[in-house]
Amino acid sequence: MAVGLQGEFVAVVNDTDPKNGGKSYSLKISGNNHAQLLGKKIGDTVDGIFVGEGEQTLSGFKLQITGGSDKTGTPLRRDLDGGRRQAVLVTRSTGFKGHSLVFKNKGGEKKRFRYKPDGLRKRRFFRGNTISQDTRQINLKVIETGKKSLGDLLAVGSEEASE
Repeated sequence: MAVGLQGEFVAVVNDTDPKNGGKSYSLKISGNNHAQLLGKKIGDTVDGIFVGEGEQTLSGFKLQITGGSDKTGTPLRRDLDGGRRQAVLVTRSTGFKGHSLVFKNKGGEKKRFRYKPDGLRKRRFFRGNTISQDTRQINLKVIETGKKSLGDLLAVGSEEASE
């Protein structure tokens, strides 16, 4: 779960370029950029200039919102409208693994097994697909790259910060 202040998002940007190995980078979004993302939905495209702070903005990049979570760790779900929290009866899908753990004694030690019964459903809380004030983490993936690669751009900023 990403921990952030009120009026601040943590953006997890996934680099989809196979040359870079699919790495993810964590950036902060606050201030005016925070307001630019409010009301956006999962699947919307965002300009990279709104992601990051200072020299670490991703200008020239196009990013797509793929998900996120709120201040309590509740995941955003694509098929729920709005930004409110609601309980949904779900089978194995986003936010529910669809198995129950069973502990058995075998040979004097306790072993853990995953039991996956058919038709297992559970009522879970999810947030709607719209980014609101309660959202703390936004997951993004790169659609169009800028002049520099994402790894080079963010590695330069982290080296300067460590010196």
